[in-house]
Amino acid sequence: MSPFLSFFLVLPLLLESKAKAIGADSCSPITHQITGKIGGVINYSSRVGKEQKVAMEMAVEDYFRSSCSEQLTLQLEDSGGDSSTVASATTELISSKQVQSIIGTMTALETGLFSEVDMNMKNIPIISMISPAITPPSMAHQLPHFLQMSNHITLHMQCLADIVGHFKWRKVTALYEHKNGFSAYSGIVTLLSDMLKAVNSEISDHSDLSSLSSVLNPEITIEQELIKLRSKSNRVFIVLVSSLELAILLFEKANQMRMMEKDYVWIVTDEIASLLDSVDSSVLKNMQGVIGFKTNFARTRDTYKRFKSRFRNKYGLKYPEEEEYSNPSIFALRAYDATWVIAQAMEKSQGKITSEELSGNILSSIFEGLSGTVRFENNILWQSPSFQIINVVGKSYRVMAVWSPKFGFSQSEEKHNGATANGSLKNWGPVYWPGGMPSTNPRGWAISDADIPLKIGVPAMGAFNQFVRVTFDQTQNETCVTGFTINVFEAVVKRLPYNLPYVLVPFYGTYDEMVEQVYLNGLDAAVGDTEIMADRFQYVEFSQPYVDSGLVMVVTQKAETSNATWMLKTFTKKLWLLMIAMHVFIGLLVWLIERGNNTEFEGIGTMLWFSVTIIFYAHRQPLTSNLSRLVLTPWLFVILIVVASFTASLSSAMTVSRLEPSVLDIQTLQRTNAPVGCNGNSFIVRYLINVLLFKPENIKRINSIHDYPEAFETGYVKAAFFVEPHAKVFLGKYCKGYTQAGPTFKLGGFGFVEFSISFVFPKGSPLAFDISEATLKVIESGELRQLEELLSSSNCTSQATAMDTSGLGLEPFAGLFILSGTIAAFGSLIAILRLATKFMDSDLKTNKSTLDLLVPGPSVKVCQAWYAKIVRFVGRKAVVKGNRILLLFFFLSLGGYESTFRSSSGLARWIVKDFTMNCPQNEDPPFWAI
Repeated sequence: MSPFLSFFLVLPLLLESKAKAIGADSCSPITHQITGKIGGVINYSSRVGKEQKVAMEMAVEDYFRSSCSEQLTLQLEDSGGDSSTVASATTELISSKQVQSIIGTMTALETGLFSEVDMNMKNIPIISMISPAITPPSMAHQLPHFLQMSNHITLHMQCLADIVGHFKWRKVTALYEHKNGFSAYSGIVTLLSDMLKAVNSEISDHSDLSSLSSVLNPEITIEQELIKLRSKSNRVFIVLVSSLELAILLFEKANQMRMMEKDYVWIVTDEIASLLDSVDSSVLKNMQGVIGFKTNFARTRDTYKRFKSRFRNKYGLKYPEEEEYSNPSIFALRAYDATWVIAQAMEKSQGKITSEELSGNILSSIFEGLSGTVRFENNILWQSPSFQIINVVGKSYRVMAVWSPKFGFSQSEEKHNGATANGSLKNWGPVYWPGGMPSTNPRGWAISDADIPLKIGVPAMGAFNQFVRVTFDQTQNETCVTGFTINVFEAVVKRLPYNLPYVLVPFYGTYDEMVEQVYLNGLDAAVGDTEIMADRFQYVEFSQPYVDSGLVMVVTQKAETSNATWMLKTFTKKLWLLMIAMHVFIGLLVWLIERGNNTEFEGIGTMLWFSVTIIFYAHRQPLTSNLSRLVLTPWLFVILIVVASFTASLSSAMTVSRLEPSVLDIQTLQRTNAPVGCNGNSFIVRYLINVLLFKPENIKRINSIHDYPEAFETGYVKAAFFVEPHAKVFLGKYCKGYTQAGPTFKLGGFGFVEFSISFVFPKGSPLAFDISEATLKVIESGELRQLEELLSSSNCTSQATAMDTSGLGLEPFAGLFILSGTIAAFGSLIAILRLATKFMDSDLKTNKSTLDLLVPGPSVKVCQAWYAKIVRFVGRKAVVKGNRILLLFFFLSLGGYESTFRSSSGLARWIVKDFTMNCPQNEDPPFWAI
């Protein structure tokens, strides 16, 4: 026999011995062999059940390899997705096969009911694989050995509420699966409703879907349910609880019924989203645009990668028709960990283990499993989970954000785990909604074809029919509703991005009663001059206000007699003071200019008399200087304009009667117990009594704008209170004899907010948001201003107005004063320069002895040197006579004198003398001096 042939014959024996050696080495030494039976009740026909079956079998095999125990067995039973089958299978495992613990798909409610029949079920440890975990508080103490291998339901509902709040959807529709009479998840609707209140949303409808195994024709059943949902306005659907099989059929039918198109929103929870890796492309095609959340776990760990590879192989062998989509989900990982935690709990015992001891060992177990940290607290899996927010696009899905109860939303897992997570995420990137390309976020509701027109109430008994006017057209046999508010509402509806069918229904009652009918669903909305008040907010919702205002008081006018202060009040105090100051200044300036050359301007008395006579153009002193004429001419023009204005204003004040309000404030009305009037159907009655503290017997209810003039004339009321838009209409219609008095009350007291007129909608109505947006567009376009001008337009040709007693101010004459003041300032500068030059000339002739006292310093020598050069160019006489002042300024800027001197005139004399005498024309200054 050849050596090669012998080698190949011996090779299998070598490999077998090597494998046995490796297997022996992999067994960890233990002091005893565990003896235990683990039962499992799962649905073999569901995707989740198939994954759980494979994962549990893998867990037993892996535990055997690690502990070398051959006495740990796994007993599995098929539940068939039926609650009664679950009960019988559980009883069979406990009584016949004597399992010590069970892993299954039973809920706490089902276990509690079954344990009343079979007491053994209450005493054996049961790990429920139902996700999410929900246990009624009353069941917790009844089932001490019932554990749930999933996160609590509140975390799932909180994530859902945050998603809805992020997109600001006001209403949603909840769908959940009902299983064989035991709707363990019906309480989820209540829990979600509480969570949604925190984000200003609510559940408008909910649909209880029957499981596929409980109906003969599930397609027809789902189609009928979708028809009901499509007939309603809400377009945000949340699939709370559903098997993957039911969800696949649901989205298939929704796609056929055109409910996966624009304006629709579909949200799925972890129970469906975590299985999207296990479905084929035909399923995802029907789910385009769906968003949801799935449990996040560490997919990059080596242990998971090895498990995934082995799982795919085993799953493909058992279910070859699903081999292509055999990735393990979170439910497979938890089934694996649940089996492992029971095996570990059995290993901890010495000999035969009791149910209490086994349950305690399970509860005390802590280890890092494939699904994360396995630890139970209050019989529920304790983890700090995070969810991936996904969006189904194309043949797969993309992760838009990560959410956790601690940090909220973040962009990625790295940012989520770091310190940058701040609980909110403004931009998730483009979201592909049902219907095609990414666009703006859907409104979440729409007007369907089956919707009947909205019944919108309008006040038929308002005091001001300019806002809402209800008439009956006998020729057409129909009720006509017109007015400013109706015009605004029609303009708003035209700017909605969809057609809004509605009918205006006259309401014969008070405004509060009309608001109440909206709350009681007697009316779908209310349109009118309805005030926004805090006590109404708890019943209804208001749109963006289209008129802002407050409460004002209107009274009659009376004429006031003239008084002696009119003359002084003709001008303001500032104008009087400026006139006097400018007049004295101009007179003094003219006197200074004319004083030396004009004999008429001698003495201070002459100057004062000139200032008086110039006002009346009666001055007799002739002016000899052109400079004084230049200064005086603009001032005479100012006097002409100001005197003419004074005469006109004074004449108007003495001939026109001044009107003032007959009542100045509400304190006068309260002190005299004067009767006041207001709209009897409005909130003003309550405001006058509760806030302004008027006596109820002094408040007269007037329900028509035409009744107010007669009430004032007869003394039935002394004042009337209107909201500001109504006051404008009243004062525009009745021009003479009425005026607004007192402050405008911004209603912030008893049960009120700042007043404004708005449209009324039921609480939580999504239409309120769209109407508010359209109202803002009407306001910004200027269309509302045009309608307001038509509302407040008046046919009055003349109206007596109160005289403005504030007097003429400086503003009308500012230009004239600036012109005259500028010229006067220029003249004063020239006059000062002339006086200085004249004074120095005279002083130079009379005071020669001062020159000898002055001693030039080095800087003066520099000036002398430069002066010599200047003289050679322009001539000695021109420099001496024409540039004395300039030379003086130049010298002072250099700081030429080291020694003190007594006067600037003496300094100037020295400069002239020294330059003319000590700097010969034919000598250049020395180099060092320059």
